[in-house]
Amino acid sequence: MFSAVRSVVSSGIKTSIRTMSTIPGVQKVVLIRENGGPEVLKYEEDYPVPKIGATDLLIKNKYAGINFIEVYFRKGIYPSEKPYVLGREAVGEVVAKGDQVDKYNVGDKVAYLSASTFAQFTKYPQNGHLIKLPKDISAEKEKIIAGSLVQGLTPLTFIDEAYNVQKGDFILVYAAAGGVGLIFDQLLKARGARTIAVASTDEKLQLAKEYGAEFLINSTKDDIVEKVKEFTNGEGVAAAFDSIGKDTFETTLQVVKRKGTIVSFGNASGAVPPFSINRLSPKNLKLVRPQLFAYVADPSEWEHYSSELIRLIDSGELKITISKVYPLKDYKEATEDLESRKTVGKLILEIPE
Repeated sequence: MFSAVRSVVSSGIKTSIRTMSTIPGVQKVVLIRENGGPEVLKYEEDYPVPKIGATDLLIKNKYAGINFIEVYFRKGIYPSEKPYVLGREAVGEVVAKGDQVDKYNVGDKVAYLSASTFAQFTKYPQNGHLIKLPKDISAEKEKIIAGSLVQGLTPLTFIDEAYNVQKGDFILVYAAAGGVGLIFDQLLKARGARTIAVASTDEKLQLAKEYGAEFLINSTKDDIVEKVKEFTNGEGVAAAFDSIGKDTFETTLQVVKRKGTIVSFGNASGAVPPFSINRLSPKNLKLVRPQLFAYVADPSEWEHYSSELIRLIDSGELKITISKVYPLKDYKEATEDLESRKTVGKLILEIPE
C-alpha cells in the first residue's frame, strides 16, 4: 500500500484527505431495509463507501463483535433510519483521514465503538470512542478486543455506576454464561460479591461457575424466586442485572431485597411492559435502565473505563471467551445461533479484505 493525498469538496468546503491506498467506491455490508426477523437481513456487496470530512477517519474493519443490540434494531425495538448497517464495535486500520485529524495517522490500528461496523469501511470522527492499538498486535488479540468493547465495558461501568457493588453483596445475573454474563461473573468475583447465576442449561451454569459465580439456578427447571430465597436466607439480592426483559421482570421484582436495585438493561425476551412505579414502594426499590454509551459520553469517562478494560485483559485478570468467528456474509446464521441460546461467550464477525 502507498500513501496518497486527494481533495474532495463537501458542503462547498475543499478538504484534503490522506489515504493509505486507493479506496474503492463500494463495499460489502450487512444491513436491514425493513424491520423483522432474520429473513430481513441483507448481505450487499455494492453499498457505497462513506465519504469522510476534515475531522474524520475512514477505518477498514478486520473484526466486528456481535451483540444482542443488533436484534433490537432489526426488530424495531430500537428505531433506526433505513437502510441501516448493523454493528456496534470493531477493530481495524485507519486507511484515510481528513486534513484536520491530528490524533491518528494512516496505518494506525484502532478499536472503537460505533454504529455501522458490519462493513468493510466505517467513517468515524477522531474524537469518538477510539483506542489506539499496537502496530504488532496479533490477530487473536484483535479478536479479543473486538469482542470485548460493548460486552466488557457494559459490566465494567454498570458495577460502578448502575449499582456500586460492594464486597459480600448477593448479586443476581441473568444469562450468566453469555458474553456479558461471563464478564459479570469475573468482575463480581473480583469485587468479593456473591454471584447467583441464572442460565438455561447445567452446562452453561458450570461455565458460569468456572468464571466466578457462586450459586447456580437453571431457569428451565428451578424456581428462581425460591432458589434466591434459599441462597440468601430469605433476604433477597442487593441488585439484579437483568438483560432478559419482559419474561423476567416480575421475578426480578420479587427477588431484590428491601432497598435493593434492579438494573434492567436488555430486551432478549421483549421490552418490559409499562407498570406503575408505585410497585417499587413496598420495598423502597431502585430501578435503573442504563446504557453503556451514556456512561462513557465524556472523554474522561471513556479514557478511564476503556484503559481499565485493556489493563484487565492484558493482565489476564479478565478472560474474554470467543466461542465462534463467522464470515461477515454468515451473520444471519450467527444471530440465529445467538437468539436460539445455542451459544456461550462472544461471537465475532470476520470482515472480508
